[in-house]
Amino acid sequence: MILLLSGFFCYNGLTQQTISKADPFAHTFSIVARDAIAGEMAVGVQSHWFSVGTLVPWGRSGVGVVATQSFVNPSFGINGLALMSEGKSPEEALKILIAKDEGRDYRQVAFLDANGEAFAYTGKKCIKSAHHLVGENYSVQANMMLNDKVVPAMAKAFEENMHLPLAERILIVLQAAQDAGGDIRGKQSAALIVVGAEPESDPWSDKKIDLRVDDDRAPLEELHRLLRVHRAYEHMNRGDAAIELGDMASALMEYGAAEKMFPDNLEMKYWKAVALANNKQLQEALPVFEYIFKSDKNWRELTKRLPKSDLLLVSDVELNTIIGLGLE
Repeated sequence: MILLLSGFFCYNGLTQQTISKADPFAHTFSIVARDAIAGEMAVGVQSHWFSVGTLVPWGRSGVGVVATQSFVNPSFGINGLALMSEGKSPEEALKILIAKDEGRDYRQVAFLDANGEAFAYTGKKCIKSAHHLVGENYSVQANMMLNDKVVPAMAKAFEENMHLPLAERILIVLQAAQDAGGDIRGKQSAALIVVGAEPESDPWSDKKIDLRVDDDRAPLEELHRLLRVHRAYEHMNRGDAAIELGDMASALMEYGAAEKMFPDNLEMKYWKAVALANNKQLQEALPVFEYIFKSDKNWRELTKRLPKSDLLLVSDVELNTIIGLGLE
């Protein structure tokens, strides 16, 4: 999905780009959407092009999200979010940028703001099947599709799965697009970003979810797997936060939830064992430690280092018992 775009002009100090006949095609299907309850906003995309997530999805918490595709103009992401942050509606912002873009006939773009208002544009020279459909709290758009069924299938999937968290709903929408025919060329990469309902003061906290599959024979399957891993590590992060607060019971609960999702993951087993030991449940923790040490001896060495950081709260005798597991 990486494009080399030539020719520049500016609007209000923001760089735009015009299209060159030498530019490669880059086509895809995507959704911009908002969860009406949580207020989170997301972009999901799949394409038969390498690393689609580098240019198509853009988002900012408390502001909105953008999908820019077909002949991608990446400045639409930056400039669109800037205009919406100034109070422009998605329609106003997109029309301003399209009007100044000499390559507008080749663009396909969708904007959605923090109120759930959406607006989309499909240039008349986008390769068919090329359509967009705007609904309440979402817009779905696609170009170079196998047939005209893709976009309606995406809209239907979004509207029928309101009960799911936004990220999981987005993946169902993308799968519906693929099942309806998808990109006429096939599939290669996919991406998912989720931003929050309220502005974030720290840039590193802006994206709640930021997942990419750059090159895979089944990118949506891999994106599903990555989202499950992300959800499991949300439990791990909450467990870490609980340990910092000295709430070992909550840490144990969170680590256990993560381990249940990925029972073969040594990291998740290990921190559950640490939480058990810290929660005065050493006998339950010992077989878990032993299993981990037999799988990878480096975890034994790590365990020796935890007490100095106040992450393993056991006596010297208990520590020696843990360290000695499997050495008999």
